[in-house]
Amino acid sequence: MLPYLCHARRVLPCDLFLRYYRVMPNYIRWRQKGATYFFTVVTYRRRPILVSQTARELLRNAITDVQRKMPFEMPVSVLMPDHLHCIWTLPKGDDKFSERWRQIKEAFTHKWLASGGRDLDVSPQRRKEGRRGVWQPRFWEHRIRDEDDYLHHRDYIHLNPVKHGHARNPGDWPWSSFHQHVSRGWLDPNWPGSSAVELPDIPE
Repeated sequence: MLPYLCHARRVLPCDLFLRYYRVMPNYIRWRQKGATYFFTVVTYRRRPILVSQTARELLRNAITDVQRKMPFEMPVSVLMPDHLHCIWTLPKGDDKFSERWRQIKEAFTHKWLASGGRDLDVSPQRRKEGRRGVWQPRFWEHRIRDEDDYLHHRDYIHLNPVKHGHARNPGDWPWSSFHQHVSRGWLDPNWPGSSAVELPDIPE
């Protein structure tokens, strides 16, 4: 685990968090065991299903259940209506983030449909593969390189509700780890105020 994440070891999964980036079919993920990653996960066709209390609870439960089976730390996250951004740190010697996301998506989809949620139509081939129109295929990940890279992505996550016009300030959005960071004294309640914030260049 990166040294600057030691203070976040006991951060619990917050009430959650993604965006979709199109990737080439031959896209190769950059894996490193025990690394820290920034993730973006998006609903199918960017449908805003994550605004409901049911969806938020189902997603939180899915993440928590997978964490019990395959531990990882999630010190930063934000849940938007149609996507989630978060940062994970995997255990030493572990690089199986794809398997974790597969299980999270499958668990959410199963419970979501069982609770009366709808999925959208997918192609016959994807239906044959067992895919449902709830989540976009795959996800976006970026391996955190150093402390500055971590802080830039943390700030991007906490400012995402402001960027998308859902809140005037990070503290106005309830489904964000920003509130945990404030309560632990890691961020000022009025952050960023009038201060300039350097954010990573992530295409929307």
